[in-house]
Amino acid sequence: MPTAVAPPPSRSVAGGSGKALGRRTRVLALAEARWAGAALLLFLLALPLELTGAPAWAWGPLYALVYAAGGWEPALSGLRELREKVLDVDLLMIVAALGAASIGQVMDGALLIVIFATSGALEALATARTQDAVRGLLDLAPATASRIAPDGREESVPTGDLTVGDVIRIRPGERVGADGRVLDGAGEVDQATITGEPLPVVKEAGDEVFAGTLNGTGTLKVAVERDASESVIARIVAMTEEASRTKAPTQLFIEKVEQRYSLGMVAATLAVFLVPLALGDDVTASLLRAMTFMIVASPCAVVLATMPPLLSAMANAGRHGVLVKSAVVMERLGQADVVALDKTGTLTEGAPRVTGIRPLPGSGLTGDTLLALAAAAEHPSEHPLGRAVVNAAQERRLPLPPASEFTSAPGTGVTATVDGHRVSVGSPARLLRESAADASAGAAASVSELEESGRTAVLVLRDGLPVGVLGIADRIRRDAAATVASLARLTDGSPILLTGDHARAADRLAAEAGITDVRAGLLPQDKAAAVQEQERAGRKVLVVGDGVNDAPALAAAHVGIAMGRAGSDLALETADAVVIRDELATVPAAVALSRAARRLVVQNLVVAGVFISGLVAWDLVGHLPLPLGVLGHEGSTVIVGLNGLRLLRESAWRRAAGQERDMAVPATRAAEASV
Repeated sequence: MPTAVAPPPSRSVAGGSGKALGRRTRVLALAEARWAGAALLLFLLALPLELTGAPAWAWGPLYALVYAAGGWEPALSGLRELREKVLDVDLLMIVAALGAASIGQVMDGALLIVIFATSGALEALATARTQDAVRGLLDLAPATASRIAPDGREESVPTGDLTVGDVIRIRPGERVGADGRVLDGAGEVDQATITGEPLPVVKEAGDEVFAGTLNGTGTLKVAVERDASESVIARIVAMTEEASRTKAPTQLFIEKVEQRYSLGMVAATLAVFLVPLALGDDVTASLLRAMTFMIVASPCAVVLATMPPLLSAMANAGRHGVLVKSAVVMERLGQADVVALDKTGTLTEGAPRVTGIRPLPGSGLTGDTLLALAAAAEHPSEHPLGRAVVNAAQERRLPLPPASEFTSAPGTGVTATVDGHRVSVGSPARLLRESAADASAGAAASVSELEESGRTAVLVLRDGLPVGVLGIADRIRRDAAATVASLARLTDGSPILLTGDHARAADRLAAEAGITDVRAGLLPQDKAAAVQEQERAGRKVLVVGDGVNDAPALAAAHVGIAMGRAGSDLALETADAVVIRDELATVPAAVALSRAARRLVVQNLVVAGVFISGLVAWDLVGHLPLPLGVLGHEGSTVIVGLNGLRLLRESAWRRAAGQERDMAVPATRAAEASV
């Protein structure tokens, strides 16, 4: 009796995600997070008490504890910097908060403390998580390897003890312990952690293998060619750390601006106090004028002018499945002027599917009967191509005839007896050798046609004669073409495709997605080099990827986004933002939202600048009453704060996403027509 198609047995292997297992730093394990949490909790307890008219003794001590919990660390750090003759904005903000408290604006000062403490905690957490992921990447390489001694004996040794020239044996299901070259044997190795390719690669004598990749079938004898510290995995770790450090010049520029502002602020405040005093003014009047100057010139409004739009955009993007790790990242997203996209798992779904069925003339088979025949033979197989064939039959609800005498050969395919016929499914290069030349001509033409279109061809033999060819490929995401068109419009240029896959598959995918700049066959260092080339040319690159092999490029880019569902730990932690729901169309929407936030930041800075300069001028030229100065200062803070919160509304995301979707409609229709 025919059997209904059942899902093939699952197995635990490293797929396109290439996940690296490692311990993750907990939030509360960080002192910065504990102090920031305490400050926020105390602030939330004190605020309602003050607003409801409770006596000062009820909320005053709570605010004092907010100052202590959130301010002691930046204050201590600032004092240490002062010892080195460096004055930073953090210390200035603590002074401003204390100044606000000294004239009765206790809540304003506490809010500043909470903002800065929370920002420092988030920065510390991001740094710790990235370090966790980099360390966890090394877990991809096995702890031990089977080394073959000169007399033929095998011994288990730590992979760190392997040296160039050692010979190791890799059995089915084991990870490769070191970079090397195959001396003997044949196997199919999953290299997704290194190249991002979705399908295993056949390895035979003379082929190179990489540490951390997974041997699926067959036994390999490998000669070690690199020390553990020089392996591809180790180089990925080193490159990721090095590329992350290349962002330091921007930080140095910010620190220079902070230093000049801080020195100018202190000098101006002292001058406002001392000059009138030297001219015979009253001490109290001079102190009041200086205190008013410190309040109206304090950067509170500037801080709120910048943060609410960016934080609101972050929150809105988070609700729609895009996790942006910091306000700095939110701002950088909108600065990108070129986009580099990974292929497997980013533009594609990351899983092979049957995309072509070619029964050969004279076989007497239809497309469905050919697929059912191949699926029956492949049903016991756990190979990704076999699962793709079985899944295709399952989707069509095809009944499968029973199969027996199943065998599998690495690099060749599977063979089974189906309805009394000997059926083979596998590599055309191997199976065509076993069939007659006249019967192979038509099959070779179909194989060539499928491979030229960038698909993997699978030949089906029945009793030694070719009866059909199946084409298998990683299917493009439905929203890929629309996303590419949107990103091209946003950056005034077509995105770049960076992939470790072979050129034909990359070209086919690029044609469907509307990409013209294709760079295929790239190792991780090649992807990073391509990004660095663009950066050196003055471009700000946005990289979108998902695998371990994308991590160096993500780190080298101006801003990186990881696809979250199948993304590797290292990619998720190295990237500046994560698409949690795996919806590629949210990438251009997030970029558009970032640009809207940056426009609001400029608006707010103009408003804050007008208020601050006006109030400062009034205080210096005339006589600005302290209550009026506080009112003007707080008024500007409220205005810029409310303006920034506009991006929290659902309509802000709809505008960002809808505008891009409208621009992408023509490209989507063109792509659908070409397919």
